[in-house]
Amino acid sequence: MPSTYLDSAIFRDVFTTAAMRQVWSDENRVQKYLDFEKALAVAQARLKIIPQEACDEIVKHCDVKEYDFAKLKEATERIGYPVLPVVQQLVKLCKDKLGEWSHWGATTQDITDTATVLQIRDALDLVGAEIDGICNALAALAKKYRDTPMAGRSNLQQAVPITFGYKVATILAGFERHRERLKQLKERVLVGEFGGAAGTLSSLGTEGLKCQVELMKELKLGQPAISWHTVRDCIAEVGCFLGLVTGSCGKIAFDVKLLMQTEVEEVYEPFHQGRGSSSTMPQKRNPISSVYITAQSAIVKQHVAALLEAMVEDHERATGPWEIEWIILPEIFMLSAGALAQTRFVLEGLQVNEKKMRENLDLTKGLIMSEAVMMKLGDRMGRNYAHDHVYDLCREVVKTGTPLIDLLEKDAEIKKYANRKELEAMVDPANYLGVAGEMVDRVLAMRKK
Repeated sequence: MPSTYLDSAIFRDVFTTAAMRQVWSDENRVQKYLDFEKALAVAQARLKIIPQEACDEIVKHCDVKEYDFAKLKEATERIGYPVLPVVQQLVKLCKDKLGEWSHWGATTQDITDTATVLQIRDALDLVGAEIDGICNALAALAKKYRDTPMAGRSNLQQAVPITFGYKVATILAGFERHRERLKQLKERVLVGEFGGAAGTLSSLGTEGLKCQVELMKELKLGQPAISWHTVRDCIAEVGCFLGLVTGSCGKIAFDVKLLMQTEVEEVYEPFHQGRGSSSTMPQKRNPISSVYITAQSAIVKQHVAALLEAMVEDHERATGPWEIEWIILPEIFMLSAGALAQTRFVLEGLQVNEKKMRENLDLTKGLIMSEAVMMKLGDRMGRNYAHDHVYDLCREVVKTGTPLIDLLEKDAEIKKYANRKELEAMVDPANYLGVAGEMVDRVLAMRKK
């Protein structure tokens, strides 16, 4: 029976996705082993290292559907590694002992690592598609709400006005950087492994590198400059990348949760009947996707630390750290896929309450505009003097509840420098948005390059 939230019949499509689960399934992993054996046979037959007849027979049986997983399980538990049991079945499936030519000059880690890279390639394609979807959703929101004023917040307090489009565009810029990171890391990460026992390809003599070239051509992977059996920086880099991506998802989730608070109500997650309801409080509309994203991103970050630990491997073939990757890498990808899917769902259906954003700007009776007032009056009465004067008036607003504009108008000193109409312009949030709109435009233009 399923025992974790990633394979639970109830929770599995909440915490991950079916597509990502398939990438890291037993069936796909074994198929990747067979893809390696097939490509190796083809490459070696081309170089006349093994007979063409053997290659043809090996290729014919590199289909996971022919393999007995009960026997693979039993043999893996006995041997300790899954590759040799697969090769043993491959040999038996081939006629006339032609399967004996399979796995020629390779070692278990060559197949395991290269299969993992093939899985990573498939998984990164899924990650890239979700990032693209998130970028598209963020761009649409940034464009639509480019000039919609809202309160910018610092230390959970209202700071100065911004626009919702600006808020979204700052996150979009980060995801555009993630797209660039993904593009860059693929060149380093999508590199196969074929080095033999200690990485020197000694079992193939002078044909080793030629065979390696042809093998990687078949698999459409980069050729390593040198074996990387115990130098795992590229695997760790993938984990760190996913930690960054899900960290950005976590930031979105955190902001959405805060903006959904009853006292704020500026945005809401997508709604359908019953979503986010409470078992006892009928009025509740709780954040759901954002809660899951918070958990997923937190666990990914912890798993990244384990991948970094797995980099510390002994000599040319390791005793233990390698197996950390077997456990952690699939979970990182599956949790990341879940976080990305939940994030995309939230953004594509995000409900934005512009009216409430405007109301919240007025919540402090003008205090959010105190910097704007200070800067405008500073031109006329000196910045420090204006700061202290406006500060005292802000304390009076807090104490009495009188709107800032009224206190400004009545202040004898300020009357010397500004009239009511000028003061009203100073406390209008729409007049203190800086270059928020232009910044949004720059981010949107960046996507077209």
